[in-house]
Amino acid sequence: MQDGPNIALIASLVGDPARANMLTALMTGAALTASELALEAGVTLPTASSHLAKLMDGGLLSVASEGRHRYYALSGPQVAAMLEAIMGVAASVGPKRVRPGPREATMREARVCYDHLAGEHAVKMMDGFVERGVIVRDGRTVTLGPLGASYFAMRGIDTANLGTSRRPVCRDCLDWSVRRSHLAGALGAAILDRILAEKWARREKDSRVVAFSPKGRTAFERTFLA
Repeated sequence: MQDGPNIALIASLVGDPARANMLTALMTGAALTASELALEAGVTLPTASSHLAKLMDGGLLSVASEGRHRYYALSGPQVAAMLEAIMGVAASVGPKRVRPGPREATMREARVCYDHLAGEHAVKMMDGFVERGVIVRDGRTVTLGPLGASYFAMRGIDTANLGTSRRPVCRDCLDWSVRRSHLAGALGAAILDRILAEKWARREKDSRVVAFSPKGRTAFERTFLA
């Protein structure tokens, strides 16, 4: 037996079609009940419960009880990053699914990736951060640059407070649709929070799509891309 992480176990958990659909549904960052996840997976509730137990045992999900209901969520941003990367590989080399129509373009433009912005806008934003020295990239490792704290403070984001959590301030996340990196971590989440708080964009119901209004897109670009 080889030493190191058990890749085969994680791959088997993600590789089942029903479980893959459940995990994808949770990429919105929302917590869902077993019944809701059964609908996403196209299976009966008892079958969904069996799948959820396996995902829980594998450490991919967390669960919280609220009254009579149990709500399942991804166990953390590391799991979301793994799923986003797998989606990128699947989009690149795997068989193509039937496209869902006009929503596909909006998914590629801007969507939520667990709790941060992904898609074309997010990749452009990350590129700009690196070009201006706000974010420093060393391979797949990204850190806050010398100009970062003041840059984000001017935009209403206190990076010092972000650094008090156990979560990294900055993390690279491979974007499945653009096949390049966008910004995750506590800072990525704070930027999405700012976008939504300013009402530059809204989350579409039952979707990962982040829809910018024309004025909101202009404000976003002026704030984070200029």
